[in-house]
Amino acid sequence: MTLHFRALAAQTAEDSAISANEILALRRAAWPDGKIDPEEAEAIFILNDQIAEPTAEWSDFFIEALVEFVVNTTEPRGYVSDDNARWLIERVRHNGRVESLTELELLVRILEKAQATPESLRTFVLDQLERAVLTGEGPTRDGGELAAGRITSAECALIRRTIFASGGDRPAAVSRAEAEMLFRLKDATLDADNASEWERLFVQGVGNYLQGWQGAKGLSRDRAAELEAFMDDRSSNLGRFFRRMATTNVNGLAQAARDVGFGKRQPSRDPSAEAAQDHAVTDTEKLWLDARIDANDKVDALDEALLRFLEQA
Repeated sequence: MTLHFRALAAQTAEDSAISANEILALRRAAWPDGKIDPEEAEAIFILNDQIAEPTAEWSDFFIEALVEFVVNTTEPRGYVSDDNARWLIERVRHNGRVESLTELELLVRILEKAQATPESLRTFVLDQLERAVLTGEGPTRDGGELAAGRITSAECALIRRTIFASGGDRPAAVSRAEAEMLFRLKDATLDADNASEWERLFVQGVGNYLQGWQGAKGLSRDRAAELEAFMDDRSSNLGRFFRRMATTNVNGLAQAARDVGFGKRQPSRDPSAEAAQDHAVTDTEKLWLDARIDANDKVDALDEALLRFLEQA
């Protein structure tokens, strides 16, 4: 952290407010090298805690800076480490929950930006949203003025972005745990004055879990690190191949290629067949679906909409 950044942060904390010019100065001080270091990230969080009335400019800076830190600080870039995820959750947790809409937006933006994140992060975000719906309290509830047991447009949008975010165990796809959360929300908000988007979100979310193609799974952080190390390793197969090329005659070229694994036929995949297989609802999935529908002892309007969707898809 530069002395200039530290001085700006101290002044802002003292005033409990920050101007557009001060935000611009912080942005310039924080990003001279295109990176946010751990001290700067911690200072930005402290500032956020101190500012009484955050402006739109501050929220933009706060989110941009901390997305950069959490997603791109550790190698491989784009993959959130367990340590960064734990630090982030502890930093935004106030009495067990997220209280700021800016902090909640930060969490969702990280899930969208990252190639992969620890599942604990996505679970934490969805827990916060489910709690807001069930209790009527939280950053999406405008100071708790909205009643518990109903789901708002803001919550629908955040849930949709979270369950379809790239940084999860099924990138851009819904997991069983997430589908079960959607059913819990459905049962808790039956007959409530819910947002008009809720039925579509429920049907598409559960339908995606039951019928979505699972073949396009993202790389884990560990696997991405292995591949990056391979590309950086001068003793990798490619390097050995070209060194052998330089020291072998033409007759030995084919053997050099075979020695490092070139020319081996990899098992072919049929994405269309995989997608068709995943699209079909299996007996196990049908048992799961029946149990979820039976949980509230009736087939309600959203259950019927889901069943129609599955029949027509």
